[in-house]
Amino acid sequence: MAFDATFWVAVSFVIFFGALIYLKVPQNVNNLLSKMITDIKNEIDESEKLRAESKRLLDEAQKKLDTAKIESEKIMQQSKDETERFVIEMNDKFHKSAELKKSLAETKISQMKDNAIKEIKDTSINIAVESVKKIITTSVDKSKLDNLFNKNLEETKTELKKISS
Repeated sequence: MAFDATFWVAVSFVIFFGALIYLKVPQNVNNLLSKMITDIKNEIDESEKLRAESKRLLDEAQKKLDTAKIESEKIMQQSKDETERFVIEMNDKFHKSAELKKSLAETKISQMKDNAIKEIKDTSINIAVESVKKIITTSVDKSKLDNLFNKNLEETKTELKKISS
């Protein structure tokens, strides 16, 4: 019997598949693929959990960042308000101090002016009195001199009282 090559290929094909089935290769391949599918599903589930956790952490971090930004703006506004208030307060103090110094200077100038006028009047009166004394002593006799002196003394006192008031 002469078998051609097709027959022997078919026989070897049947033996090959029989050996594969006998050695449970398809079942092992199926188990291996099932295990790989399960592992991949577990990894996908784990990655979904990690993604959800990452999203939650990102949301929390964003909330903290927003809160920090709001607090920062509050602090900046408060600092700006305090600075403006301080500048206004210092400006007011400066103006009050300047007004006080101006007032003190005006008072001092007024007092110095009054003192100068008083000294000039006193000096003028003394010079006038001395001049009158010299004129009287040199030109008039003693009785007239006493009468004139008393009269001028009374006039001077009256004038001084007017000037002092």
